[in-house]
Amino acid sequence: MRYNRRDMSESQRHLIKKYANRKLYDTATSRYITLEGISDLVRDGYDIQVVDRETGRDITPVILSQLVTTEERRTDFDALGVSRQERGQQLLHYVRDALNVPAALVGQEMERRRGDLESIVDVAIERAMSRLAIPSRRDVEKLSRRLDELSDRVDRLNGGHKRAAKSR
Repeated sequence: MRYNRRDMSESQRHLIKKYANRKLYDTATSRYITLEGISDLVRDGYDIQVVDRETGRDITPVILSQLVTTEERRTDFDALGVSRQERGQQLLHYVRDALNVPAALVGQEMERRRGDLESIVDVAIERAMSRLAIPSRRDVEKLSRRLDELSDRVDRLNGGHKRAAKSR
């Protein structure tokens, strides 16, 4: 089925869900859609996003690469007289735009994930050290502060004088 811009408002994105049985469902039109239908949407200038229904993972790049592969297999001209090169250029342009994420966003995401990973590693190390009864740096610092406090108390109890070491 061919989709026209009149079917939908131009600003609306087509969210397509891929089911376990490999069927694709276009939530914007409430209909099942084929790869060819998605290709038509892309050529008509619509934004699409394809997600795995079970995991919610964005699989748009996978579907777009399937579209490119499918386009390469087609004959030189379709029924409307549009050349394969024109179709391929439109699709390739869309794929590049869809996959071309600003570097700042990528950098921010990587920094966030690195922080998350560091936190996970820190917690895992603390747990392992705890199981092995090895004190962590925090534990050693806490014990050191407590030892300093006790030493100060002993000094105060002795009238501010440190005890002389007994000679034997």
